[in-house]
Amino acid sequence: MDFLYFLLIGAISGWLAGVLFKGWGFGLIGNILVGIAGSILGGWLAGKLGIGGQGLLGHIIIAALGGWLLLFLISLVSRR
Repeated sequence: MDFLYFLLIGAISGWLAGVLFKGWGFGLIGNILVGIAGSILGGWLAGKLGIGGQGLLGHIIIAALGGWLLLFLISLVSRR
């Protein structure tokens, strides 16, 4: 069940990251993968900064910000 919960947060955060980053994304499957990677990145950065999300909404926000950061980094690399 935790794995499905993780995929759900990844899917929602990937979609939010695509919307926040001016609609730029990789389609549904790509956004889910970016969301999962963003969840990992956002959770790691939040832990290092001492910021913690409480509840489902907090986790989604941290994951979406991590996904946005990941999309931003990908866009910097792809522009070159």
